[in-house]
Amino acid sequence: MIKILLWRTLALLTLALGMIGVVVPGLPTVPFLLLAAWAGTHGWPRLEHWLLNHPRYGFSIRQWREHGAVSRRAKVAATLMMALSVLLITLSAAPLLVKISVPAFLCVTLIWLWKRPEPGGHG
Repeated sequence: MIKILLWRTLALLTLALGMIGVVVPGLPTVPFLLLAAWAGTHGWPRLEHWLLNHPRYGFSIRQWREHGAVSRRAKVAATLMMALSVLLITLSAAPLLVKISVPAFLCVTLIWLWKRPEPGGHG
């Protein structure tokens, strides 16, 4: 019972973060919904079903699960947000280690992201 409660807590937390991402620019939505659906598989099948069939986000979640696919629109949005993050870090008073390591991490992340297939085989 505690295990199911922990899975449901994780599902609710990541679902809440995803919903916040709907209205807060720069905070991703779908990655949190992917986590919520994954947590749902372990402790809340009805939530998982609801997410997989959601009219706006269900397709993206199913495409990720079935093909590891990310839409071009999502890739472009992520790229722009990461570029903005790098610009802000560069202009900030952050330590040099942060100014080097964060952009390097984001660069690796972008390479990985752009290597993901796109729905419909456009990638």
